[in-house]
Amino acid sequence: MMKVKRLMPYRIPAFFLMILSVVLVTSCASRKNIVYFQDIEEIDKLASEVIYDPVLQPDDLLTITVSAVNRETVEMFNLPVVAFMGADGIAAGRTQYQTYLVDNKGNIEFPVIGTVQLGGLTRNEAVSLLRGKISHYVKDPIVNIRIMNYKVTVLGEVTKPGSYTIPNERITIPEALGLAGDLTVYGKRDNILIIRDKNGQKTYERVDLTKKDILESPYYYLQQNDVIYVEPNGAQVQASAFNRNAPVIVSVASIIISLISILTRN
Repeated sequence: MMKVKRLMPYRIPAFFLMILSVVLVTSCASRKNIVYFQDIEEIDKLASEVIYDPVLQPDDLLTITVSAVNRETVEMFNLPVVAFMGADGIAAGRTQYQTYLVDNKGNIEFPVIGTVQLGGLTRNEAVSLLRGKISHYVKDPIVNIRIMNYKVTVLGEVTKPGSYTIPNERITIPEALGLAGDLTVYGKRDNILIIRDKNGQKTYERVDLTKKDILESPYYYLQQNDVIYVEPNGAQVQASAFNRNAPVIVSVASIIISLISILTRN
């Protein structure tokens, strides 16, 4: 009677099983870890409407212009405009307003009036204060204040970390992250750190981009010189302990093992 040769089942090398497991685990990303504002549908209307008004701080550079119906009456309250001169003595480039530096006590030196404390005031409060003082000399003055060095810094797991100047003096956390090219896939969206200088002291807050609560956070609107730090997730932290060429090495090793397996079966 003819004997039938029993085929031995081919065993998959343990190395391949390990690689397959790693790929399956690392390739699966949970929606709750990636998507922003996941519960925003629950909002009918924000509980409070926030009207943002920047607070003036030490080291701010301000341009302050004063206007009135009679321009001659306000000339003494306006610093002269600077024009950059070329080598031939002709004005070259754009003219520029001179700025007031808010010192570490929150003061500026203003023409005619003298020392004025603006630090700690919102821009609207500072405008009202100066308007009241100038009104002793000029009828119905118009005061305009701009912060010239308004910037925020974005660090960590974003595409383009760096400091960004904000010309309109109003920016939110999502807008700042947008300037930085958004978070990478390795950034923790539920633990964004905001560092802020408040009354001369550093304060911080952690916000969760995946929740609607961020829209009502006092840190949603950023202030000048705020720092945003995006922490790397666990996968990125673990990956930093390995060689950056590890994926290439694994690929080459898997090819070699496959060839050896094929050759040894014959």
